[in-house]
Amino acid sequence: MSLIGKKIESFKVEAFVDGKFRSVTDADLKGKWSVFVFYPADFTFVCPTELGDLADKHEEFKKAGCEVFSVSTDTHFVHKAWHDASPTIKKIKYAMLADPNHTLSTMFGVLIPEAGLALRGSFIVNPHGEIVSYEVNQLGIGRDASELLRKLQAAKFVAEHGDQVCPAKWKPGEETLKPGIDLVGKL
Repeated sequence: MSLIGKKIESFKVEAFVDGKFRSVTDADLKGKWSVFVFYPADFTFVCPTELGDLADKHEEFKKAGCEVFSVSTDTHFVHKAWHDASPTIKKIKYAMLADPNHTLSTMFGVLIPEAGLALRGSFIVNPHGEIVSYEVNQLGIGRDASELLRKLQAAKFVAEHGDQVCPAKWKPGEETLKPGIDLVGKL
């Protein structure tokens, strides 16, 4: 079953961000683009490479008007301990959400119930709180923050220019397509 168009339900979770603990709710998503990046657990192997890559691209996500949230089933206390222990995680400026009750990982369909962990899922949520793009990988397959950023930019473009679509590998400023009978069989 596809999650495209699914509206984000009401939630409240704890987070570690900017050296502090704070609550994050669905109200924090209203009127903004958001990216949720689920990963299995803190203090692991592939996870810091992904989160570090995301940290390196964080400013570009912010320039695109997007909030970034990483999510694991660990607590916010574990997020802080990992931040304090790892030079890679220390770079993170975005909110690290705690999901020990599995609220978010269940809502986004990435929970592995028997393990109590989340699959590697990346979700783009529009300002109306609807999922417009997502990707879910097995635990051993890492993701690329550049591709997630490109998908966000394409999703924003399509939302702003409903009569145009973005072809494969499209980047801002490049040519888009305007669907119509004139294009049928010509690409």
